[in-house]
Amino acid sequence: MRTIFGWILAVVTVLTLSGVSSPQSAEKSGAGSAKEKLIGAWRLAWEDEQGADGKMKHIVDNKGTIVYTRDGHMSVQIMLPSTDVARDVDNPVKYDQGGYEAYYGTYDVNEQAHTVTHHVQGALVRALVGKDLTRVYRFSDGQLILKSSRPDEHWTIAWERY
Repeated sequence: MRTIFGWILAVVTVLTLSGVSSPQSAEKSGAGSAKEKLIGAWRLAWEDEQGADGKMKHIVDNKGTIVYTRDGHMSVQIMLPSTDVARDVDNPVKYDQGGYEAYYGTYDVNEQAHTVTHHVQGALVRALVGKDLTRVYRFSDGQLILKSSRPDEHWTIAWERY
């Protein structure tokens, strides 16, 4: 298990150092393509998830990072607080294992549909490998807001630039 976490950290470090930029001026002016606005490193701000009881839960104590590189690679990691490892979330897709979510791969942006698709090449949850995870995106008040495009998943996650 320790080797997996070390490997994931190494991948994020390499991705971060290999062409990630922070186009702050493009974000502030509203100029540039959606892909240009995505490029960079983001920290998790908050999540809204539907619990098994059907009620939405606003979560602010999770930690995480998502990175998009200029050459089309991405990586995401999210860690739940130790008190919340057994999540009561009603999602048809299992993204985390033991309170930790991590995957990496490439991505494509569809600006007309406002979607970004993550093409998973490696993941802590091996069932995700080879999957295409499409996320609806929007930019609001300096945040990148992502949600699943699947009608059976009810979550939203917000990211802020580092």
